[in-house]
Amino acid sequence: MPGTILFDLFHTLLDGADGQRDRVVARMGEIVGVDPAGLVAAYHASWRERLVCWSAEETVLTLARRLGGDPSAEQVARAAALRLELASWLLNSAPSSTLVALDGLRAAGWRLGLVSNATAEAAEAWQTSGLARRFDAAVFSCVVRAAKPDPAIYQAALAALGTTAQRCVFVGDGADGELAGAAVVGLTVVRTAEFIDRSGVWSGPVVDALADLPGLLNQVSVGRRPSQRPV
Repeated sequence: MPGTILFDLFHTLLDGADGQRDRVVARMGEIVGVDPAGLVAAYHASWRERLVCWSAEETVLTLARRLGGDPSAEQVARAAALRLELASWLLNSAPSSTLVALDGLRAAGWRLGLVSNATAEAAEAWQTSGLARRFDAAVFSCVVRAAKPDPAIYQAALAALGTTAQRCVFVGDGADGELAGAAVVGLTVVRTAEFIDRSGVWSGPVVDALADLPGLLNQVSVGRRPSQRPV
C-alpha cells in the first residue's frame, strides 16, 4: 500500500537556476551599495548560515555590512524584495511533467511531504506557489533551524505527517549529504538525476525523471532498504 514520499525541492522538483540567483544577488549589491561580485561571493560563503539563521532582510544587512556597506532600511527592503521575487518565480517554474507526476502519485494514494534546505524567502514564497497545494506538509531548514543531513529536519517532516521512517521514501538529487542523512533516519532512498546528476555521491535506486518514480516505487519495498550507500 502507498505510504509517504518526502521530496527535496531544488534540483529535484525544479531547476535550481543557480546562474539566475547570482545575477539577482549582483543586482542586490548595486542596490545596497556594495561590490556586486563581492555580495555574490558572500552569499555563497554564507550558505549554511542562511539556511538556518536569517530572514531575507537580515541576510542582506548582515552580508552588506561584512563587505563594509551601511545600507538604509529602504535599500535593504528593496534588495530583499528581489530575492523574494526570485523565489516566487522559481517555485512556480516546476515543469508540467513534475506537476503531472506529483498529481499521479497523490491520485495513487501517496502522501507527499517536502524537506528542503532553503532560505527564508523560499519558505515565504512556498505558500502561494503551485507546488504547495500538492503537498501534505512542507518543512524548511530556515523554519526548523536544522538542515539536511541533520536527522532533526527529517524527523520534523515525519512528525508533521504523523508517520514513521519505515513508511517513507525520500527522493532527492543528493546535495548536502541529504541521501545518506535520510538513510540514517531509516528512510528508503531514491536519487533523481532529472536536473543534475550527482551519481558520484550515492549508490542505490535512481530515476532519470520524476515521471519514472511510480514504476520504481512498484519495485522498491518501502521500509526494507535495498543496497544503498554513500560512494
